[in-house]
Amino acid sequence: MKLSELIQLVNGELLTKNAENNEIAGAMGADLMSDVLASIQPGAALLTGLCNPQVVRTAQIADISAILFIRGKNPTEETIKLADEEGIPLIKTKLGLFEACGILYKAGLPSFELRSQSD
Repeated sequence: MKLSELIQLVNGELLTKNAENNEIAGAMGADLMSDVLASIQPGAALLTGLCNPQVVRTAQIADISAILFIRGKNPTEETIKLADEEGIPLIKTKLGLFEACGILYKAGLPSFELRSQSD
């Protein structure tokens, strides 16, 4: 899915200078960055309510393609600047995590959250 389509689906707003033609292969919703590092696949969009620079640093390590802030949350200027420097698009939406994930999943974006080893 193109980033521009993701933005449209969640009625989002692009906060960074990055191109909207980036490809998003899947998505995951989480607020604990340790969960993200343990279970996200590369190329995913991360949906989160956490708005500090640590989210961008986690995205760098995990090869995340975009970060979508939920519930209308606004990241700090430091977070936006770091994302611009790293080429990671930041988007915000007024939707909650459950609804935003549901909309994207229904539109065909697969889950990029790895299943537990005990499954």
